[in-house]
Amino acid sequence: MKYKLLNLARQIGLIILVMWTVVSLVTLLIEFVPGTPATAILGETATQEQIEDFNRKHGLDRPGFFISVSENGTVTWNGMENRYVDYFSGLLRGDLGRSFRTDRPILDMVMERYPATIKLALASMLVAIAIAIPLGVVAGTNKGGIIDNFASLVALLGISLPTFVVGPFLVYIFAVKLGWFSATGSLYPEDIILPAVTLGAALSAILTRMVRSSVIEELGEDYVRTARAKGLGERTVVFKHVLKNGLIPVVTILGLQLGVLLAGSIITEKIFSWQGLGLLLLDEGIAKRDYRSGSGLRSGHQFDIYHCQFTDRSCLLNGWIRE
Repeated sequence: MKYKLLNLARQIGLIILVMWTVVSLVTLLIEFVPGTPATAILGETATQEQIEDFNRKHGLDRPGFFISVSENGTVTWNGMENRYVDYFSGLLRGDLGRSFRTDRPILDMVMERYPATIKLALASMLVAIAIAIPLGVVAGTNKGGIIDNFASLVALLGISLPTFVVGPFLVYIFAVKLGWFSATGSLYPEDIILPAVTLGAALSAILTRMVRSSVIEELGEDYVRTARAKGLGERTVVFKHVLKNGLIPVVTILGLQLGVLLAGSIITEKIFSWQGLGLLLLDEGIAKRDYRSGSGLRSGHQFDIYHCQFTDRSCLLNGWIRE
């Protein structure tokens, strides 16, 4: 019990450390971006009074960090009265600030888009599992054969081709040429198919190689020879014994990759105009210089949360298999 509490405390500490590091880096790097939000949003024709009112309203008239460096190299200590402290104090209260452009709470904007990103990530994972497990099992049970080589080639292509190549290719074939799906949008249920396949292609390649390796490794174990000696069919041996024991590394990889899918769907959402956090970040946070909308980057923190969760799940699965 003591070990579990210490392990939980260590994981929570790592999550907090990573969140603090990422938010700090993003906050500090924004200070080096040329231009100001006031100029980008109000336009070049804005008067100095309008710019000052905008900065005062959004707290941009305050220093960005504990210290500031003037143009002549003078270092000034700003104390605790700075935007960095303001942001973290708001973060602890669940307040991410308000959008510079729409004046809406950032938390409302994130929560509005977050379900779409989760939906896309889960659909991509289902696509990857549906492709990887059958292909990996067939490749592993036919090691060195034509099917194994074909599966390895498919996995290599899946890993090598980036989403900005796979996505437009699928749009051209299935939307432009065949007309089966819409090229962009997230209005209809079938609109998720092309983005999910695009995002799940690389994951399916990784999982295929993982399942293949697990199957090949487990097929050489003593319990497999015992099961065959008892007269069990090859399909029963593979799917009831081999695959069950080979799930542990696959489940761990799935947990890690779900966090990656949540944080890495930005390009896919942009290609297909999928109304998720990635599109919010690109269209509102970057294109329109609404830096506070960049709070959507917090989805990247899910990587560590899901890593911790699925590490525990794999341990539970390991215990279940041993039983």
